[in-house]
Amino acid sequence: MADLFLSCCGNELEKAQKNHSREIDRKLNRDRLTFRRTVRVLLLGAGESGKSTFLKQMRIIHGQEFDDEQIREYRNVIYNNILKGMRVLIDARQKLHIPWGDESCAKDATKVFDFNANGVLKLDSAVFCDYVDSLKKLWSDSGIRTAFDRRREYQLGDSLKYFLDNVARIGTINYIPSKQDILLARKATKGIIEHQIMIKGVPFMFIDVGGQRSQRQKWFQCFEGITSILFLASASEFDQVLMEDRKTNRLVESCNIFETIINNRSFALVSIILFLNKMDLLADKVKQVNIADYFTDFHGNPHNLDDVKRFLCNMFDSRRRERSKPLFHHFTTAIDTENIKHVFQDVKDTILHDNLRSLMLQ
Repeated sequence: MADLFLSCCGNELEKAQKNHSREIDRKLNRDRLTFRRTVRVLLLGAGESGKSTFLKQMRIIHGQEFDDEQIREYRNVIYNNILKGMRVLIDARQKLHIPWGDESCAKDATKVFDFNANGVLKLDSAVFCDYVDSLKKLWSDSGIRTAFDRRREYQLGDSLKYFLDNVARIGTINYIPSKQDILLARKATKGIIEHQIMIKGVPFMFIDVGGQRSQRQKWFQCFEGITSILFLASASEFDQVLMEDRKTNRLVESCNIFETIINNRSFALVSIILFLNKMDLLADKVKQVNIADYFTDFHGNPHNLDDVKRFLCNMFDSRRRERSKPLFHHFTTAIDTENIKHVFQDVKDTILHDNLRSLMLQ
């Protein structure tokens, strides 16, 4: 009788284990199918080219809202962008020997420049509001404005003007960042950030990797299983140098990285799409700055936007060794939601076609 009882228990246990094993196998098969169906899009480009902004746009366009914690985090990022940016302007004004328009601004400059000198002060709404009057006064001073106009001579974030123009709104105790504020908030990407978004029933995995030189050794970790690469280059940076070494032209650096990626045999079956980004800044810059002063092979009207765009496109296209297929490229403004929505609609069809082709080859 005891043997029969043990036999029954053993059969039940064995049956349960088999059921559990089958359930694991089913889950693994589902995960494997999901992984195969997932469109894996790698965002590459030099630092500050707009990769993280593009990813934020994908969330906004496809209805993924930022939660309260993320909004609070972006609020603090914006506060830091403003205060650190103004400190850079104050320092630049002094080093460039630009006189104050109003000498009384020196006191406000000292207050802002000494912010959190010991690194212990927590930056929240109450603390930031204490600096708003000084920030407004400094931003209206002709000396600071002249330093801003000469920003190509040093390193300054692209979004600072937007934030300082809106500092009265941002500097209220109950300030909540708008979507546009979040798009313009600048925080350097460290490591690898993956974010999945369902787009018309298809899972898209966007992979954002830091673009600074120190971060690029991590890129190779993301290459496996990639469907498409979106390569972003900041088209407006033809007169600027890298933050990392203060001498390499930023556009040359972007071209060199692009050449390495586009000619990599590992990506022979991967669609690589070039985004020449920050067209809003480029449109303003070509009115004032002569691109031929930085690229002597430019021939055309340096103040004609179409001539400059054509030159930039050819500059990247010339780096391709494989000429059998065209280079897909788009002129983009990553902070413009409607622009990115329109561009991604075109890009998505190319990406989905390549993903279907890769599935058929598996």
